[in-house]
Amino acid sequence: MRSNREKSTTIAGLLYLLAIIAGILSIAYAIDDPEYLIKASSSVTSVMIAAFFHFLMAPIYLGIAISLYPVLKKSNQWLAFGFIAFRIIASVFIIIGVIILLLLLTLSQEYVGAGTPDFPYYQTLGGLLQMGRDLTNHVATILAVSFGGLLFYILLLRGKLVPQWLSGWGLLGTMLTIVASYLVMFQLIKVISQAYIIMNIPMALQEIVLGVWLIVKGVNKKP
Repeated sequence: MRSNREKSTTIAGLLYLLAIIAGILSIAYAIDDPEYLIKASSSVTSVMIAAFFHFLMAPIYLGIAISLYPVLKKSNQWLAFGFIAFRIIASVFIIIGVIILLLLLTLSQEYVGAGTPDFPYYQTLGGLLQMGRDLTNHVATILAVSFGGLLFYILLLRGKLVPQWLSGWGLLGTMLTIVASYLVMFQLIKVISQAYIIMNIPMALQEIVLGVWLIVKGVNKKP
């Protein structure tokens, strides 16, 4: 029979992989299109699906922290609690991001339904919502997840719960992601850009490997 420790790490591993899948499915291509004011209203189903998977990431992120808390607190209870706290903050920002996404869809429907609308008005409002969405999803949410991630990988290193190369990879990937988010915040790079994607690839790959590792190997029982 599997122990509670093994069950919690398996659940966390599955949630890590589910988070990757949900993240991919949460991309709203119609909203990211330059002609989103027209195209979003004709792609309601795809936008709603993206909103659903985006919202799903909130309980997934929080679930990872909660499932690993009993294991992590043995290394340092306060750092483990901090990890959960940052995941709660990230979950709030995720929900805000979903709300902005739905507002953009509504704006597109209003624009198309108006027939001959005041284009500058809709363009300005849409631009503000787009910027708000980018700052919420790719700055606020990512920074909350990443700062919590730093605590998480420090706990993994201190407790020697997984191989040090995997924890070190997580720390380096997290720091790259933080830098990318700050560059977006100060408008030095765009979200849809080669630089942003390249800087986030190490973290995405690490979370896939970590998820598989937690499912297959779990964490060290005798660190």
